[in-house]
Amino acid sequence: MLVIKWVVVVVLVLVVSAIFAGQIGLLRGKAPTDLGVKQGKLKGLSFTDNSVSSQAGLYLDHPQRKYSSIAPLAVRGDGETTIARLKGVVEGMDGAKLIASSPDYLYAQYTTALMKYVDDVEFWFDPSNNVIQVRSASRLGKSDLGANRKRIEAVRVALAAAP
Repeated sequence: MLVIKWVVVVVLVLVVSAIFAGQIGLLRGKAPTDLGVKQGKLKGLSFTDNSVSSQAGLYLDHPQRKYSSIAPLAVRGDGETTIARLKGVVEGMDGAKLIASSPDYLYAQYTTALMKYVDDVEFWFDPSNNVIQVRSASRLGKSDLGANRKRIEAVRVALAAAP
C-alpha cells in the first residue's frame, strides 16, 4: 500500500511539473525558419505523426506521406477573397495567432491552452491548381494525436460557412 501511495505522489509531481513547464513556455518549441512558399511548395513533411499537408503527394518516397495527406481547401470566388475569408476564420479560432498575412498566404501559430504546445499552420493560394494548399505541424513530439488534421478539417467547415 505504501508503494502505491508513493507511485501516486510521483505521478502527480510529474503531471504538475509538466503543466508548470508548459505554462512558463518550456514546451513551445522553436519557430521554424523555413516556412513560406518556395518553388510552389510549402514546407515539406515531418518525419513523425505530427503534421498534415495537402502537398503530401509531392513526396512519393516520404515515410509519412500517407499519414500526412489531407485535401486542400476549396477556393470560393477567387484566391484573394478566399484567403481573406480564411484570415477571418483563423482569427476567430481559440489559441490562434496570425503571424503573417498577404493576399495569397497566411501563417498562424496555434497554442494549446493547458500545455502551451505550438503548432505552425500555413495556407497558400495555389493559382495553378486553384486551391488553398495547407500545412499544419506540431513543433514538438512524435504524435499530435490527430490534432492538426482535426484543426484543418474544422477550418474547412468554418471556411465553407463563412460569408
